[in-house]
Amino acid sequence: MARVRVSTTVDEQLLAAARSASPDARDSKLLDEALAAFVAKHRTDEVDRSYEVYDRRPLSEPDEWGDLDSFHRAAKAS
Repeated sequence: MARVRVSTTVDEQLLAAARSASPDARDSKLLDEALAAFVAKHRTDEVDRSYEVYDRRPLSEPDEWGDLDSFHRAAKAS
């Protein structure tokens, strides 16, 4: 994996807390983990937003394939 040098300032207390939570980790590892968590959270939020469309229609409202409420009941019965 290609590496990029990052030079920035961060919250001193937050960095100290991260360092104490993982005392053997280098700052680069802490930053990698923080960025990975940020990207994962962003992806989760993106997926959650994509499902909001289903909250706008009642499950019992039919569409061209029927209604989701009946489908869920049938699926549970199988």
